[in-house]
Amino acid sequence: MTSKFALLLAAFLIFQLVGVAAKQQPPVTDDTITDQVRLKLTSDPDVKGGALDVKVDKGVVTLSGGVETPKQRAKAEKLTRKVKGVKSVVNQIVIKQVPDR
Repeated sequence: MTSKFALLLAAFLIFQLVGVAAKQQPPVTDDTITDQVRLKLTSDPDVKGGALDVKVDKGVVTLSGGVETPKQRAKAEKLTRKVKGVKSVVNQIVIKQVPDR
């Protein structure tokens, strides 16, 4: 009976340790956030974010540059907010005037 109890106790402790270890993931770095935001922005067909600048400081992302429409500006911010580790977004993207053709 005692060996069964000891085995159950050992199993319980192991599961607890595994659970704690799984929750302790390393923090996301600013460099990783920068890379992930750039990847999302450049791969989005609406935003076409190649001309946007991304700066990250302690999880606060500042977007700057220019896009053609307010929809692109809003989507760039929305995509950025979805990146893991982003605490807030400062959207300084401007709407560029496109010359009539």
